[in-house]
Order: sequence, then structure tokens, then C-alpha cells
Amino acid sequence: MDVSQYLEIFLDETKEHLQNLNTQILDLEQDAENMDTINEIFRAAHSLKGMAGTMGYKRMQNLTHDMENVFSEVRNGTIKVQPNMIDILFQCLDALEEYVSSIQETSDEGTNDNEPLITALNEILNGKSAEAPKADAPKAEADAPKAESTSADKWREIKLTDTELDLYKAAKADNKNFYGVTVKIQESCILKAARAFLVFKAVEEHGEIIVSSPSTQDIEDEKFESDFSMIIVSGDSFDDIKKSILSVSEIESAEGATMTDADFSNVADAGKEETAVEAVKETKKEETKPATTEKAAPKAEKKGGKPVVNRTVRVDIEKLDVLMNLVSELIIAKNSLVSSSSTETGNRTSDFNEKIEYLESVTTNLHESVMKVRMVPIESVVNKFPRMIRDFQKTLGKKMELYMSGEETELDRTVVDEIGDPLMHLLRNAADHGLESAELRKERGKPEVGSIFLDAYQDGNNVVIEVRDDGNGIDTEKVKQKAIDRGTITPEQAENMTSKEIIDLLFLPSFSTAQKVSEISGRGVGLDVVKSKIEALSGEVEVKTKLGEGSTWIIRLPLTLAIIQALMVVVGDEKYAISLGSIQTIEDIPANEIKYVQAKEVIQLRGSVIPLIRLSDVLEVESTKSAEDNLIVVIVKKGDKLAGLVVDELIGQQEIVIKSLGKYISKCKIISGATILGDGEVALIVDANTLI
Repeated sequence: MDVSQYLEIFLDETKEHLQNLNTQILDLEQDAENMDTINEIFRAAHSLKGMAGTMGYKRMQNLTHDMENVFSEVRNGTIKVQPNMIDILFQCLDALEEYVSSIQETSDEGTNDNEPLITALNEILNGKSAEAPKADAPKAEADAPKAESTSADKWREIKLTDTELDLYKAAKADNKNFYGVTVKIQESCILKAARAFLVFKAVEEHGEIIVSSPSTQDIEDEKFESDFSMIIVSGDSFDDIKKSILSVSEIESAEGATMTDADFSNVADAGKEETAVEAVKETKKEETKPATTEKAAPKAEKKGGKPVVNRTVRVDIEKLDVLMNLVSELIIAKNSLVSSSSTETGNRTSDFNEKIEYLESVTTNLHESVMKVRMVPIESVVNKFPRMIRDFQKTLGKKMELYMSGEETELDRTVVDEIGDPLMHLLRNAADHGLESAELRKERGKPEVGSIFLDAYQDGNNVVIEVRDDGNGIDTEKVKQKAIDRGTITPEQAENMTSKEIIDLLFLPSFSTAQKVSEISGRGVGLDVVKSKIEALSGEVEVKTKLGEGSTWIIRLPLTLAIIQALMVVVGDEKYAISLGSIQTIEDIPANEIKYVQAKEVIQLRGSVIPLIRLSDVLEVESTKSAEDNLIVVIVKKGDKLAGLVVDELIGQQEIVIKSLGKYISKCKIISGATILGDGEVALIVDANTLI
């Protein structure tokens, strides 16, 4: 029976059951006698067993079968829930998640039978006091080959071909060297692919990467353990290259050597085969895209069979009914326009305008309805964090509690899928470095149990997610001193820096390279990756901190990435759009009301001093207004900050479709995208948040 067509549904439902089990077992730890929780766990384990059996995943079925047996006995009152049982159950969930991720990658559950866990479950059934298998025990087998592969010589496993041999000879003639390098990333690193990308960038400043193992595509897709290897050609010394690799944060080691003729002794025969393969590929270049290495070919085949996950959204039937009705209205609107254009009437213009307005109303509602269908609660992301904090309590030996609110806040599905890692990173920072030890908290008169808060709420056209802790906060003086010691800033620059500018240093990749960053303030490692990930979603990260009282990390994300209501304005002879969500008011300000604070233009408006930003200066467009004319000022807001954007003319409000500028213009932060106007003209969208 071919079950591949059900794989996507299986993965979606399994993940849902696993998340439910995580939550329920956490509840069980707090209240071991709650029969509702015990019944729910039994049902979820039973469902997982049935699903795994149907799909033919025997190992997964065996493990869930034993979990189900244990809860059957707990339900009957034969076995009591003990703390060690909770630890074993959580290890079972980790094992099941391992199976699921293996199925997601390869459609196969792998070869790990998880015998220590099955033995522990059976010991519970037999009334013995089973201990949770040590985390290292099941990993010992898997780690044995890894220990060998993480050696400094792992780069020697890269299969070399005639192409590399030719390049090697050319490099020798050019007084350049070939180096083999194996880079190991720290186990604690969350975003491995992003770290590898930064290593590639650092290496490319010294030379060229000839080949990598795994392939660059696999590294980008994070299909590698904690290390990867490269062959590099460079005129610089190996020490220089190693230094640049180690300058990337969360890199544990970079080991390698200069390659010699002996390293290419086995190339001759393999090279002939490779060349023949390449020749065939060349002839087919028009039809198919050539693979980068011989190794990549079988992977590409496998990828074809890989199930596409996270492509589904569960939708309330009522939302679909609304969508269906709107599509019907759209057809009626189209028909009335057709009939209007084919009949000649005296009052044709007003009749036609009326129908256009009706059409506009229907399309706006249709867009809102489709957006609601795409929206999912962030609950699916944040539900896994209580379990993570529980694990941190045990590993860090600190007492802490996670308080969450606003899990029902909805975001676009594409955004929800991406924010899990940055949030996990911020929570880990708060737990590991933000919160002090119980002894120190006692000394400071704080409760022994540290508090971490995760709050989500909607603010205008944005969703805001805050991660707060009542820990130590960021010591800006120490951060400043560390930045001076590292040469990031000069002592003169440091004197004039605001505390916000000092905290922003933590987001610099170069700043977080030192192993001791966590001793400064408990922040820094990996924050550059968090920032870039959030900015890639058109969002932003802000930090508020008070030494000794704690820190707040604020992530602000757009509600939708597709269509927005915007104010169209003119600057010089160019049209621009400003998102309506960030606009507070529009003011007409006489030129003589402009004041200066620290040589910068400001206006006083209803008791507030608001800085002015002349868009003509920022965008380098010549303004059509003279110095004496009244200013048209669009007051925009970001959080609790206000600014006034000075424009030449207002066109009016318009619904616009956001088009990405693509990766080639990603460095221009003040422009968040572009839109195509009704007459085919392109207008750029000004990012008011960045300007503020």
C-alpha cells in the first residue's frame, strides 16, 4: 500500500500530538493525580501508535505502544506517577521528535530502536524503580563515528576530482596554497546554517572555496551535524584563514593543513569517471541544471520524494464560507460592470463609478478574508517553550518560571514558521545569562525563583512579542569597555555614545566572537543572527534594560506581508508610499515654527517636541517647495517615539500590494519594498520605523 500521499497529514498530526503530550506531561508533573491529564496522555499515545502503525513506522509504533501500556496502568491505579517517570517520558518525546524529523527529511524513521527507553518503560510496568537513561547512553553509539569524523582530518574525506587537481596545479604555479579545513560549530548553537554562512563569508575574504562537504545547499538547509569541511585556495597563510573563521561567534574550532601532492594521489582514476559524468552533464545543460558535486546527485533525487511540510493551514469553516460569499459578490460585480459597459445610458459615468466603488469594497473585504485564512495563532510556536524552560532549570541548576500571555495572537503563517528560533535564542539568553543564581537573587532581596515573561499582543498594524526577565540587566559600562578592548569603538567614540547605541553593539557579529561575552552582561552570543532573522521578516528588535532589575527584548513584526493601506505622497517629482499603520496625524506647519535642538530641526506639537525628517534629504530628491512655504508633515509613530516626515504633496490613501525589492537591494533599509500603481508606475514604500 502506497502511504506517501498521507505523509504530509501524518507529519502535521504527529507534531500536534507531540506538542499536546509535552504540555500534558508538564501538567502531570505539577498534579500527578489529575485523571483528565492522564486520560489525555493515554489517548495521544494511542493515536500516535495507530498512526505510526498505519504508515509502517515500526520503531515509532513500538515506543508509543510501551508509553500507552504505562499510562494504561496509571489509569487503572496500578502505578503511581513518580518524578523519574516524568524524565523518562520527556526522553521518549525527544526520541519521537527525532523519528519525526528523520521522516520529514528522508521519509524513513531511521535505525535507532531506543532500546534503553523501552527497557526503562518496561521496568516501570514491572514495578521496578526505573531510572531515566542518561542522555549520553543512547547517544554513545551515534557519537562513536562522530568522534572520528570531527577530527582535524575530516576534510580528507572530501572526494577530489581532476577539476580540483587542475586547480591545485594552477595554484602552485601562481604561488598559492590549497588548504583543507574542518570547522566545528558549538553544540549550543541554534542557527547553524547562519553561522556556516558567516564562515563562508569570512573565508572568501582570503581566497576561494573550491568544494565543501556537505554541499553548500545542504549546509544552507541545515542538513549537517556540528561540523563541515572545505577545500580552500588562497595566497594567505593558513593562520590568517583560521583566525578569520574563529572570529565568527559560536565556532568551537577550525582545524586543517596545507594540502600536498600526496593528497591528490588517488585522483587519476576517479577523475576520468568524473570528467565523463561532467561531459554528459554539459550536453544536457539546457535541459537540466548540473549538480555541483557527484555527491549531490543522489541527494537531489531523494529530495524529490521528500514531503513538503508546513504548507498547510487549518481553517475554520466559517472563514471559508465568508471567502466563498465574497467570491460570489466579485462575480456579481464583474457581471454588472460588463453589462454597464455594453449599455448606453445618459447617466453612464455615475453608474460606472458606483459599480467601481462596489468592486473596490468587495476586493478589500476579499483581501481581509484571505489574510484571516492565512493567519494562525503563535500558540503553535510558544507551546514548546515551557518544556524548554523546565529542561534549563535542570541543566543550569537555577529556579525559574515562565509566564506566557497572548498565545492566541495571530500572525501570517510564513512569519510564525520563522520566529521560533529567534524567540528560543532570546529565552535561552534570559535563562542562562539574564537570571542570577538563587544565592545572588537572595542577596539582592529578589525572590529565589526567577521570572521570564513572554507576551504577545497586537499594536496597530504590527504584532509585538516581548521577552522579559527580572534578572541582572545589561551593564552598559562593561559592554562599552569590552567594545573598546576589542577595538570595535575608540575611547573618544565611547564617551559620546548613548546607552541605546552601546546596547546595539551586542547585535554586531564581530562583538559576539569572544567566549567571555556572557560574563559582561549575559548577552551577545548569537544576537546578530536573531536580528538578521527578524529583519528578514520586515520586523525589528529593540532592547530596554535596567541594571539589577532585568531586560526586555521587543520584537515588532508586520501583521501581513502582502497588501497594506498606505498614504501616497510626492517628494520632488517622485511618488512614495507610507504605511497607514504607522501614521498618527498629518499637519500643516508654518516654516517659522521650526526650532532647532542640537542643530536638528524639531517642531512643537500639542506639548510634544517632534524631530523632523525631510524625505527630500534622506532620499536625495530635490524638493519642489521653497524655504518659506508651509510644511506638510506626516507624523509617524514607532512604539512610544514620534517623528515628522516632511513631504511635498499628498495624493491620498490607497490599498497597495507590496512587491519585494529582491536580494540585490536588501541593504537599503529605509525602503521596505515597492508597489505598482494603477498607471503602471512603480512607487517605493518608505519604512517609517527605520527612519525613526
